[in-house]
Amino acid sequence: MVALLWLAAGVLLIAAEVAVGELVLLMLGGGALAAALTEFLFDPQPWVAPVVFAVVALLLLVTVRPVARRHLHRRPAVPTNAEALVGQQAVVLAPVDLYKGRVKIGGDVWSARAAQTAETYPQGSTVIVRQIDGATAVVGKDN
Repeated sequence: MVALLWLAAGVLLIAAEVAVGELVLLMLGGGALAAALTEFLFDPQPWVAPVVFAVVALLLLVTVRPVARRHLHRRPAVPTNAEALVGQQAVVLAPVDLYKGRVKIGGDVWSARAAQTAETYPQGSTVIVRQIDGATAVVGKDN
């Protein structure tokens, strides 16, 4: 009967991990499952299962969790949305100066301004997006 309680606790902790995502509850759930297995297979003294739970959960937290977190956070950073536009070529649709202009980046038309004070770009020229400032593309030539 006690083994079923440990089993239920392990399953609940692992299920709760889905909502939290920090891998702590998963490790505690592993400890609870180890305690359930100990109770089921060996039917030991009442104090043994809590000790097994504590030892296994602690070992999982110290050894497995750091490796799993590193593995999960090792994904390459992929720029999205406006970040992905930086470095792209743009075609000037309306002359661009320090204050105004229009460019086409990919298939989208953006308001634009020059990155440098003295720069102006005529219609039809190609520029590079240096940064996105709100809804304005800050553009310049290759340097």
